[in-house]
Amino acid sequence: MPDTEDWVPPEGSWASSAARRRNMQAIRSRDTQPEQALRRLLHAKGLRYRVAAKPLPELRRTADVVFRPTKVAVFVDGCYWHGCPEHYVSPKTNPGYWSGKVAGNIARDRDTDQRLTAAGWTVLRFWEHESPEECASAVLRVVLKRRDALLLRKAGRGE
Repeated sequence: MPDTEDWVPPEGSWASSAARRRNMQAIRSRDTQPEQALRRLLHAKGLRYRVAAKPLPELRRTADVVFRPTKVAVFVDGCYWHGCPEHYVSPKTNPGYWSGKVAGNIARDRDTDQRLTAAGWTVLRFWEHESPEECASAVLRVVLKRRDALLLRKAGRGE
């Protein structure tokens, strides 16, 4: 792709310009700063987890942090890409495409939540702007509660 600003995107392309295309391709889908901050705090609290893992093998979606034994899936959603009611602003360039993409992401998020919940998972979703400390505390409470319940069930079965 040429480095010039007069580059014209191919017909049907999502990019409105070469600069926009480069910018959008540079956006990380995992290991974002909010995710890393949350993971550091969870690790410091003694929790161990999987990163960017599929909670369910048949589900072609990954959670940012997964606690398999307790069935807890944690998502840190970006305000723009997941349509934060507080911070999402519809783009001025190619709004039909981008608003449709964000609406699709929101629908996929709800579908993911429903599928995981139906499979016995607890889904925790946080916005990227939320306090990592508060998010980590919420995750810790849920994981410990589910861990205790799991241990009680195992003890009741004599395992």
